[in-house]
Amino acid sequence: MSTTLAPAPQTAPAAAAPPRRRTRVLALPEARWALVSLVAFLAALPLDLGSAPAWTYGPLYALAYAAGGWEPALEGLRALREKTLDVDLLMIVAALGAAAIGQVLDGGLLIVIFATSGALEALATARTADSVRGLLDLAPTTATRLREGGEETVPAADLAVGDLVLVRPGERIGADGTVVEGTGEVDQATITGESLPVLKRPGDDVFAGTLNGTGALRVRVGRDPADSVIARIVTLVEEASRTKAPTQLFIEKIEQRYSVGVVVATLAVFGIPLAFGADLTDALLRAMTFMIVASPCAVVLATMPPLLSAIANAGRHGVLVKSAVAMERLGEIDTAALDKTGTLTEGTPEVTAVSPVAGGDVDEDALLALAAAAEHPSEHPLARAIVAAARARGLHIAPADDFTAAPGRGVTAVV
Repeated sequence: MSTTLAPAPQTAPAAAAPPRRRTRVLALPEARWALVSLVAFLAALPLDLGSAPAWTYGPLYALAYAAGGWEPALEGLRALREKTLDVDLLMIVAALGAAAIGQVLDGGLLIVIFATSGALEALATARTADSVRGLLDLAPTTATRLREGGEETVPAADLAVGDLVLVRPGERIGADGTVVEGTGEVDQATITGESLPVLKRPGDDVFAGTLNGTGALRVRVGRDPADSVIARIVTLVEEASRTKAPTQLFIEKIEQRYSVGVVVATLAVFGIPLAFGADLTDALLRAMTFMIVASPCAVVLATMPPLLSAIANAGRHGVLVKSAVAMERLGEIDTAALDKTGTLTEGTPEVTAVSPVAGGDVDEDALLALAAAAEHPSEHPLARAIVAAARARGLHIAPADDFTAAPGRGVTAVV
């Protein structure tokens, strides 16, 4: 017998996803210096607390200070040359002040916290860039260009507007363009997020990096590969990721005033008691204690690193965040409007009901077994759902002959 089911065109197996480029933690200089600072501090800590001779832990503390503090100190001095005072220099002065009054451990802890914060921010930024640039890996490196008298394989980057490109089933499209010949279903999830393939006919637009599932397509290149939709998405997100959230802008706005205020207050805590006859050592101790307490560790750790980490985490789950501003505003959302039912699905269709024709001689199981037999050669998501439903019921899936798929219509097979 024969059976026709629709819609369930055949698709070629999805091409393996290209490897995602991922920045190694220790590839970042900030992470390496922070690690050296942390290891040196942790090595010195038990010696210090255990009343070991100072010569055993002093060099370790010095290494922790130098490894974790040289970069923020340099940034602070650069800012000072521009007649500004920022938290980088303030943190370093506070740490050195702690060491000056004998609180070397406290100063080292400030340095480690500050260095770790910088490393986390650098890592989050790098991972965000990895997630975004990983989209470019979806675009094929080569394409089949049609010329008079034959075809040639060329680098996708060499395609020009007006070129005619052949895209076989299972291949990724090399450039944005328009279908001029052929019919097939294209997986556009990388661009639109749609979980099911979209039928493409002559006149329809297709995008670089999307996967052609069925049928050979001839595509007229309409846009330079460097200006493809996916390349522009990457560019826009990279540019947007450099924007600053309102909280960060606020912190930067008050940073200068805060730093100046702390310095002035520290000088006051030191100078006023001294003017009234206080002991120099006691006045210095109070001033340095005040500066340590006022050092902006919480401010440093509570601004960009959490936002950048959230953006990177979203990127690893397939969500490209436009900017830090957008991410911060997510915390204010109390209502979400979804445009279609597929938005909340898992992207994997499932058979929910089997409805035989009323009065027919085929029951649900027999109908599902026939449908699964016909769909078994197909790789379409709906076909896989039908086959999975039949297997879940323990039904026998008979072999099918003369299988053909009609894109956008269904399949035909003899069972």
